[in-house]
Amino acid sequence: MGDSSCEESVAGGTMRRIQERVLGPSKTGISSSTVDIWLLGVLYKISQDESSGEAAAGNGLLAFKQDFSSRILITYRKGFDPIGDSKFTSDVNWGCMLRSSQMLIAQALICHKLGRCWRKSVPKPLEQEYLEILQLFGDSEASAFSLHNLIVAGRTYGLAAGSWIGPYATCCAWESLARSKKEESNLEHQSLPMAVYIVSGCENGERGGAPVVCIEDASRHCLEFSKGQADWTPILLLVPLVLGLEKVNPRYIPSLWATFTFPQSLGILGGKPGASTYIVGVQGDNVYYLDPHVVQPVVKVSKDNLDVDTSSYHCDVIRHISLESIDPSLAIGFYCRDKDDFDDFCSRASKLAKESNGAPLFTVVQHHSSSKPVNYNNILGGSSRVGEDDSSDAMPVIDAEGCEHEDDWQLL
Repeated sequence: MGDSSCEESVAGGTMRRIQERVLGPSKTGISSSTVDIWLLGVLYKISQDESSGEAAAGNGLLAFKQDFSSRILITYRKGFDPIGDSKFTSDVNWGCMLRSSQMLIAQALICHKLGRCWRKSVPKPLEQEYLEILQLFGDSEASAFSLHNLIVAGRTYGLAAGSWIGPYATCCAWESLARSKKEESNLEHQSLPMAVYIVSGCENGERGGAPVVCIEDASRHCLEFSKGQADWTPILLLVPLVLGLEKVNPRYIPSLWATFTFPQSLGILGGKPGASTYIVGVQGDNVYYLDPHVVQPVVKVSKDNLDVDTSSYHCDVIRHISLESIDPSLAIGFYCRDKDDFDDFCSRASKLAKESNGAPLFTVVQHHSSSKPVNYNNILGGSSRVGEDDSSDAMPVIDAEGCEHEDDWQLL
């Protein structure tokens, strides 16, 4: 369906854009022609020359667009088999948080299996690893990370077909689903190939101050995931947050912005009240997002069909909203490939918390008994892998090659 898959859906003619109703008038395109862009840990340098519209094929703006369109888009679908005992054959008007979370998990799998520099292939045949990832998110019980299986895994947390759900419960559902799939199958491609760690501030994860990344807990999750066979494994960190009542407290805005500069960034599950999106990048005061509020017919992707049409899983239409307008209930994701990557994440997170003026998104401690945040620079031998003056100096840059109230959520 190409670009049109992001603007309309086919069902007896032109279909109405649900996105316009729930998010308001759409703002498309690049919000500024001269301000640099961070997209999931990658910096795109936008030059003054690009504002003329005479963009060369290798510049930062085109590289950003290629990167954006390579991220996996997962939207409302219709025509799938009923979910469990329900009669729901579509998730229109209620599944946007779950679809947004599928996009974040898909990005984690892309990073794990194909690398952050992966870009979608234009000529066919397609890569089998890419198709295996898409197959996991098909709309049936046979697909490991389908809406069907996610809802079953999340029943304890209030997930049900047709119901609205918030970020914290969604993160817990993914942890439960990953654990159940690992237990029932010895096949890696049918389970999440990484430990899952929900970072929370207290026992129930919803209240009690800033969430705490406990290094001891992260290590334990990795040991449990590997069944004691490895001290460290790839790990997915999910950080549910409530950063205000009706809007994000402005004190948190700089830190939220900075998380997109982390090379481990998987973006944010968030959006406007009542409408979840998958936020993947920042430029100035705006954030770029992938929008699940599009109704598309079910499509079956198989790893064995290298010529299948996967255009409905990508979007070339770039949308943005202001960072300060997003709902304060959200969740941030990070993927750490190994221990060194996790150490680097903790170093950056500690530096971010230190510079937050008393309003950290989350903190880092070594043990549960720790009474104050870890100075992670000391743990790493006195030097941080994050630049002291400008964190962009230590970040991957692509300019030419491209290489407190959970109950308040009512999500459509």
